Amino acid sequence: MSLKDLIKTLNLTADLFELLEENAFRINSYRAAARSLEGVDDSLENLVQQKFKNVPKVGSTLAALLVEYSETGVFAPLEEAASQVPAGVLTLFRVRGLGPKKIRLLWNTGIESLEDLREACETGKIATLKGFGAKSQANILEGVIFALQSQERVHMSTALSIAELLVQNFRDMDPRLAGSVSRRLETSADVEITISCSKESTYGTLKMLSENVEPVEGYPAWKGEVQGVRVEVGYAEPEVRGAMDAVFSGSYWREKLQKAAQQQGFELSAAGLKKDGAPLFTLSEADVLEALGIADVPPEHREPEHEGLTLPAASEMITVQDIKGMLHVHSHYSDGIPSIREIIETVQQNGHEYLGMGDHSVSAFYAHGLSIERLREQMREIDELRKDGFKILKGSEVDILQDGSLDYPDDILAELDYVVASVHSHFTLSEQEQTERLIKAVSHPLVTILGHPTGRLLLRRPSYALNLDAVLEAAAANSTVIEINANAYRLDLDWREALRWRDRLKFAINTDAHVLSGLKDIRYGVAVARKAGLTPAHVINTLGYQELQDFIQKQRAARS
Repeated sequence: MSLKDLIKTLNLTADLFELLEENAFRINSYRAAARSLEGVDDSLENLVQQKFKNVPKVGSTLAALLVEYSETGVFAPLEEAASQVPAGVLTLFRVRGLGPKKIRLLWNTGIESLEDLREACETGKIATLKGFGAKSQANILEGVIFALQSQERVHMSTALSIAELLVQNFRDMDPRLAGSVSRRLETSADVEITISCSKESTYGTLKMLSENVEPVEGYPAWKGEVQGVRVEVGYAEPEVRGAMDAVFSGSYWREKLQKAAQQQGFELSAAGLKKDGAPLFTLSEADVLEALGIADVPPEHREPEHEGLTLPAASEMITVQDIKGMLHVHSHYSDGIPSIREIIETVQQNGHEYLGMGDHSVSAFYAHGLSIERLREQMREIDELRKDGFKILKGSEVDILQDGSLDYPDDILAELDYVVASVHSHFTLSEQEQTERLIKAVSHPLVTILGHPTGRLLLRRPSYALNLDAVLEAAAANSTVIEINANAYRLDLDWREALRWRDRLKFAINTDAHVLSGLKDIRYGVAVARKAGLTPAHVINTLGYQELQDFIQKQRAARS
């Protein structure tokens, strides 16, 4: 369990209280506690040891419940509330735009699942309900379909967290990441690892993590569920371990290798690489590839989209260590938690050379966006911090307005060291309108970076309608940098698009961090970049402090 899990549980409990029409004081107290914990920069372990002492909005009764939750995995208020709600009704929270009040209305009309809701939308029933209407019905139907398609998957951050837990528990059995986790897919249906071990030992270790452990049909593997995520652990004797790893890399890679094996008179399965029925000695996957005459490629590049492309070797691709500075980070000036000084001290501890601020601009009222006066106040603080030797770039995440203009005037933008332009509103414009809006923004002479270009939220919200190629074409023509947003819920730009455009664009890998722990999300953005075959030369925040400023000045000069 993490602090994020605990915060999510508090918010979900508050939502269920509201759904059940509990009193407002109880609802608001849980939401206030969640907000307070979002601003705490401490480990859950320490908070539990201190019994949440001195955490604002967390009283002694709630603190005791949270301690119990961290120890048992059971949060009594949530269990109590959930027991009063049909399981299918709970799934309605996955639909974008549906909150407790609207879900209560739907529940009152007999809609108790995503499938019920889809049918009600398709038959026109939702449009007739008070508070909805035809447009709302169309948006809900789109959200329902998306929720149904994505409900069985988890984000990369969750998948890696579970994989690392498995690796730790199987640490004496040569554990290796497999499947979608090894390939760094943005979401995963399950988490797979392979080990060198006997069937019985595998079962015993996994049983300590998962109550329900079952054999995987047709494979030497056990499956179970860890922290609500499906897992599979494949086991093999060391002499055929390489074949196991090859088969567990993923369906596309497995089918490619099995086809090559069949053509050459071999048989490849999780049980080994065999010739005339006799297993070959394959300690590693490299042994399998050598026998089949197939060149090895990094696991990240084992997708159909990579086939036939000339991509850099694993050693040439970008790494977390190549990142020299953080760009697009939020502080307490807008909707972030930490101060600028706290952020710069943390990034320095992480080995970075500089920090680029990216607080929200004036139109982002929902995120405490900065007026011009408050922006100047922040710039003055940055000037003072620079006197102390801190290397900080003055930046802003500026809203792209509906017509494609920006919400700070050009004379203000010109005072900034760099500008991230992002869409935070008007997601439902037509494809043509949205495309024209973004083309205008990336063509602005003072825009450095286009932030989270498609606006997607993985497993929650798809991209808004746009002709992405037309936008990226305009960005390339204007030397505008494209963000790879490292937040695990975004990972936007998608690696498939970055792969297609990697030789025509420059990229910035940004955490979009709002809390100090969010700075560590850089690894997810780097994973996306590696999957797209990017090297340090493709990414501007691998440049040093002065080199980056020179790049931005050259970018601006080319447009004038």
